[in-house]
Amino acid sequence: MIHSLKGYISTTSMNKLSAILLLFCISLQVFGQQAPKPFGPLPTAAQLKWQETEMYCLIHFGPDTYTDKEWGYGDEDPQIVDPTQFNAMQIVGAAKAGGFKGIIVVAKHHDGFCLWPTKTTEHNISHSPYKNGKGDIVQEYREACDKLDMKLGIYCSPWDRNSALYGKPEYVTDVYRKQLEELYTHYGPLFITWFDGANGGDGYYGGAKETRKIDRSTYYGWDTTWSIVRKFQPGAVVFGDVGPDVRWVGNENGVAGLTSWATYTPHAPEECKMPGNGFVKDKEGIEGHRDGEFWMPAECDVPLRPGWFYHENQDTKVKSVDNLMQLYYKSVGRGACLDLGLSPDGRGLLNNNDVDSLKKFGERLRQTFAINLAKTATLNVSNVRGGSYSKFGPVYLLDGDRYSYWATDDTATTPQLTLDLHHYTTFNVIRLRENIKLGQRIEAVAVDIYEDGKWRQIAEATSIGGNRLIRLSEPVSAQKVRLRITKSPVGIALSDFGLFKEPGIPPILRKID
Repeated sequence: MIHSLKGYISTTSMNKLSAILLLFCISLQVFGQQAPKPFGPLPTAAQLKWQETEMYCLIHFGPDTYTDKEWGYGDEDPQIVDPTQFNAMQIVGAAKAGGFKGIIVVAKHHDGFCLWPTKTTEHNISHSPYKNGKGDIVQEYREACDKLDMKLGIYCSPWDRNSALYGKPEYVTDVYRKQLEELYTHYGPLFITWFDGANGGDGYYGGAKETRKIDRSTYYGWDTTWSIVRKFQPGAVVFGDVGPDVRWVGNENGVAGLTSWATYTPHAPEECKMPGNGFVKDKEGIEGHRDGEFWMPAECDVPLRPGWFYHENQDTKVKSVDNLMQLYYKSVGRGACLDLGLSPDGRGLLNNNDVDSLKKFGERLRQTFAINLAKTATLNVSNVRGGSYSKFGPVYLLDGDRYSYWATDDTATTPQLTLDLHHYTTFNVIRLRENIKLGQRIEAVAVDIYEDGKWRQIAEATSIGGNRLIRLSEPVSAQKVRLRITKSPVGIALSDFGLFKEPGIPPILRKID
């Protein structure tokens, strides 16, 4: 009897243990489903914040403003720089009204004139009439950004057509890098440090008035120069032709490639040489490389006017709100950031035409993206990772979080998402985003609407990444919308799906099927 009881207890315990183990295994599968493994190069924390910034402005002001040039020779008298009405709040405020989240101050352009009282050269704002030699324009931009909750970045040109030392090693070590140290220690925090490829050529050079050439691959010792950023402004990304954090898109039209990879490998135009700013196959930056070695997304720079500096004869040539919207879709809408050039006039103010264009652009943007028309849709998907809807379900596509996401099993690389909008809805813009913390995964998608009893494709796109906006050639109206992932090497991690309608587009009336 006792042995029978022991056997019963043992059997009962084993059954209970088996049941517990089974439940544990099920719970691991459902609730402990692992996140997808990252794919390819990944962004840093600073690059993520840069991606979220989306738009900022590059502000050019200096001797060229008064000489009506784009590139000063370097022999300009500091006495000509006299912005009697300079108002950083007006300039930064106009950028903010346009929907921009930061500015980059051109603290020194190629003419070598510095907008802050530097110790490295006499060619600076303290030798101008501005505030009787006590002015500091960079500091005034810093204070305006703080007051208006805008980010600040800085560009200090590596080329200096004023310096007698340019072309010698001492210019890099004793002038340029010390200028960067001054800027990075006195005017932070910065969200971006900006470098370009204009370097070497004719200039004043302390009175020599000659042409000086440099080895663009090695002269600036970029690794050492970038280390100054990492030391003093670790939260800032570094922009340049070769990054290393953000690449130039390869044109000044403000347009990224229709296919635009965030991954990129810069290549020198000459074999066996290292690429550098101004020494790279820049056209490769338009699209980037699917198999790129580095996470290095594109910045699209373009001036609001034809030129980067103010010219009175361009007052009537300011880009319209329609022009700016097109640029937005072709830059931010292709996973890049838009860097729009602003140019204060000799007074130190933006022209009213510029201010008005920025304001209208900001209003159009806010009206377009105020309401996600898919917000209340019922979502159905063909696959959810591990069946765990609570962790990886499609609900995360509509929560406004760039990093919560719908994920699929590793083998489900061409899943589908169907949205029931419950009523006919008119839209002309589709937004898709990936959780780029896990890399840029999706290579191609297609979007359909259900019409007259069948699905009709209305759009397709490649390279989703941090942001992809598809602007339809004409608006459509639908009750059901379908997203098809048509190409991906791995399971997806899609974080956003949005439908939007630009203002002025009337609803398309449809009979209920």
